[in-house]
Amino acid sequence: MSPSATATNRTEPNKQYDVPPSVFTLRRNAQLEALYTIIRDKDTSRGDFIFYSDRIIRLLVEEGLNHLPVVPRVVETPTGAKYEGVGFEGKICGVSILRAGEAMEQGLREVCRSVRIGKILIQRDEETTRPKLFYSKLPQDIAQRYVLLLDPMLATGGSAMKAVEVIMEHGVPEDRIIFINLVSAPEGLKTFTSRYPLVKVITGWIDDGLNERAYIVPGLGDFGERRYCA
Repeated sequence: MSPSATATNRTEPNKQYDVPPSVFTLRRNAQLEALYTIIRDKDTSRGDFIFYSDRIIRLLVEEGLNHLPVVPRVVETPTGAKYEGVGFEGKICGVSILRAGEAMEQGLREVCRSVRIGKILIQRDEETTRPKLFYSKLPQDIAQRYVLLLDPMLATGGSAMKAVEVIMEHGVPEDRIIFINLVSAPEGLKTFTSRYPLVKVITGWIDDGLNERAYIVPGLGDFGERRYCA
């Protein structure tokens, strides 16, 4: 059994926060909350953290695909009958924000065969305190694709906004980008959606907010550290 992946922006993921129309969350239920409880627990082992966060990532990727446009497609079934279905309108690719975003690549590969994946490294410039691009490698034809942007945490929104800026500079229209993440802070969502209102955001959970150190609360700690460090 697995939690429902039906997303909505009409539930109340955070009763103190008015969710923008471009933000969609996984529908809350007991199983989904149990998964998040496990990965939030500081005593959860690295192996369990990876296993259960991967389950959530798979749900998020599946939901992200639900927001891609489709076109009619007619196929012939093995019985010789015609079936009027749909197919995706265009090709897709993933772009992960290093390093934590790489953890979401496998979830995308599991549901999209031979999908192309680009990478972006963004770090804070110590002099300006602003996010700075250090490295990017994107598919050459990214401008002709829909892009699933992957990063597990949205705190202040700085890195995600810089990543969208880079992707758009490569010719991708704003409305062809879908940002997928596990946990978001209301402050980051507000900043991000104000700047990029046409980018759809698929998030698993909207937390209470940021503390004085700009960490998501209650959060789940440093995702990359818990994922990659024993």
